[in-house]
Amino acid sequence: MSGLEGRVAFITGAGRGQGRAHAIRLAREGVDIIGVDICENVDSMTYPNASEADLEETVRLVEKESRRMVGLKADVRNYRQLTAAFEEGYEQFGRVDIVIANAGIIRMGAESEDFLADWNDVIDTNLTGVYHTVRAALPAMREAARGGSIVITSSTAGLKASSSLSASGNAYASAKRGVVALMQGLAAHLAPEWIRVNTIHPTGVASGMTQNAAMDALMAHAAAGGSNSISGMQNALPLQMLECGDVANAVAYLVSDEAKFITGIQWPLDAGFMIR
Repeated sequence: MSGLEGRVAFITGAGRGQGRAHAIRLAREGVDIIGVDICENVDSMTYPNASEADLEETVRLVEKESRRMVGLKADVRNYRQLTAAFEEGYEQFGRVDIVIANAGIIRMGAESEDFLADWNDVIDTNLTGVYHTVRAALPAMREAARGGSIVITSSTAGLKASSSLSASGNAYASAKRGVVALMQGLAAHLAPEWIRVNTIHPTGVASGMTQNAAMDALMAHAAAGGSNSISGMQNALPLQMLECGDVANAVAYLVSDEAKFITGIQWPLDAGFMIR
């Protein structure tokens, strides 16, 4: 991709899945990485998060592409912790050109007895965590006066919510729609500085969030004719899920100079989900 050599990207949720794919894909284009992940489980969720070993593996894979990566443990819900991690990485590289606010969670299956914890953990990660991510890196990006690109991972749920009464499902759709409003405000304000801000809206993606026992149970229930949060979800193209690399390829274009005129958009990476 045009113009990426020598740039630095700040990526959240870098331990596995889409975050890891972004790190590797951009490293292949000559980008160094500041990558963070919570590296511990969230009690209200029904599947395991990435581990410190997972984050170390992302570092290894980036280094395999002959680029550098600072991999740090940080929770996007904690602004001070996240900012400290970003600043530690920034000290190593002295610049930041790309921000990918990717960290996200959702509870699979029925809500827990503490439905407010389900709601708050998703909102705090998927909406407030995105805001924290941008605010942590934006001062350095603006001060450098080189422009930049911010990509926020939303979802098809940020364009069209699925039927749900679960606290986590409602919170997920609300957060993924909320980051669109955040993106639009930032994009309009930062455009004169050549800082571009966009959201991507993937359909289901094969990752730790979707490949686990909780999701397997939901899929089996839906396949048997049951009604749940995924039973009505179907792509127009004949594939069940995207691969993480598919999303990373799109993002590599979006943060490159080839997309220098693109800002303020909601980009569906949805295999036709929105036309069903």
